[in-house]
Amino acid sequence: MAKHEVIVYSSNGCSYCEKVKSFLDEKGIPFEERNASIHNEYIEQLKMRKIYATPATFINGELVLGFQEKKFNKLLGLVETEHSTIKN
Repeated sequence: MAKHEVIVYSSNGCSYCEKVKSFLDEKGIPFEERNASIHNEYIEQLKMRKIYATPATFINGELVLGFQEKKFNKLLGLVETEHSTIKN
C-alpha cells in the first residue's frame, strides 16, 4: 500500500472530526492529529491558510474540509465496491 502523509486538524466536541478519525482508523491509515482546541499554534496554522473550521484534513498536501468519504477514498487510493471499500 502506498504511504500517505495525512494530517487531521480537529477540535474538541466536533462530531465530523470523530468521523474522519474513525474512517482513517478503520482503513488502517496512519495520521497525525492536530487538535486546535488544545494547541493555539494549530489554530494559527489554519488561519494562515484561511481555514476557519475543523475538521481540516491534508492528504499529501491536499485539503479536504469536513467529512468527504469519496474524496478521502480517491486521495488515499481506496476503491469503493458495492459491498465494501478495499485497498489498492
